[in-house]
Amino acid sequence: MSALISAFTFDAYVTSVLFDRGGTAAFSLGDGTVRLATPAGVAVVEAHQGAVLCAALHPYGAGVVTGGDDGAVVWSRIEGNELAAMRLAERKGRWIDAIAASPATGLIAFSAGREAVVIDAADPAFERSFQHEKTIGGLAFDPKGRRLAAASYGGAWLWWAKIAEQKPQALKWPGGHGTIVWSPDGKFLVSCLQENQLHGWRVADSKDMRMGGYPAKVKSLAFASDGAALATSGANGAVIWPFSGANGPMGKEAGEIGPSASGAKTTCVAALPTGPMVAAGFDDGTLWAADLKTGKLEKVKPDTGPPISALALSQDLTQLAWGDEAGGAGLLRLAGL
Repeated sequence: MSALISAFTFDAYVTSVLFDRGGTAAFSLGDGTVRLATPAGVAVVEAHQGAVLCAALHPYGAGVVTGGDDGAVVWSRIEGNELAAMRLAERKGRWIDAIAASPATGLIAFSAGREAVVIDAADPAFERSFQHEKTIGGLAFDPKGRRLAAASYGGAWLWWAKIAEQKPQALKWPGGHGTIVWSPDGKFLVSCLQENQLHGWRVADSKDMRMGGYPAKVKSLAFASDGAALATSGANGAVIWPFSGANGPMGKEAGEIGPSASGAKTTCVAALPTGPMVAAGFDDGTLWAADLKTGKLEKVKPDTGPPISALALSQDLTQLAWGDEAGGAGLLRLAGL
């Protein structure tokens, strides 16, 4: 059985939670702080003058990079026995709505309105700026860290991340596009639409993939099982799309696992591309974790509460961290899955 390691009350909306490669859980909050949870306790980084809007694991694997409504991009981490916060970039008077980072190249991307900006963790002087016609809803680097996908109204635009003057590849589809992810093999892109559906593209030929049938808006998605499965929120359980083969989910049906008996809907999913484990959080505050290979599923947080707003699995798949809309949060040790 899984066991609770720690429970927290932060008194602010939990925007995101991520595990860095050292095993530290970084909770980003609506009060502008980043809370770093370690066995020794919780360290508080005053990262932003305002809410944290987005976060990504730093390319070096230590700590997180966050964007706030104060226009700042900040790297928060524990260095030795000391807390460290470094301002990496700033766009005064604008919100940093989306952020992405690539361990393969050390590049970090963030959005401010219609502008996507790429900076380099190893070179403070490096910066590339890519303008879009509409506000950017999501950013993602391809697995090699060379191309940046920016989701916006009308589709997604693909940029070579380090080239200054270029014309992007446009992957068009009507509607507002938000959170976006690449498949681990770099062959597919999938974005969340404002409507209750996803849209995907096969990058090589821009082939469209319609991925609908959801009862609610999809806000969270994550690849698992070496990229063979895409888990998403937006239903009474976790929706699992098959991505094996050259055509991804085209011509295939999605499955659903762990549907809520009470009718609650998933708000968050978490997975790692290399592992078979998927976790799901619900709008009634409950959580489960499942192994796609064995089919075993465990309700790791059966108690109800505020909607789950953030969810993450540790790099070694032994821990699960969550946060909710009221500032509740916790760490679980996973066992028996």
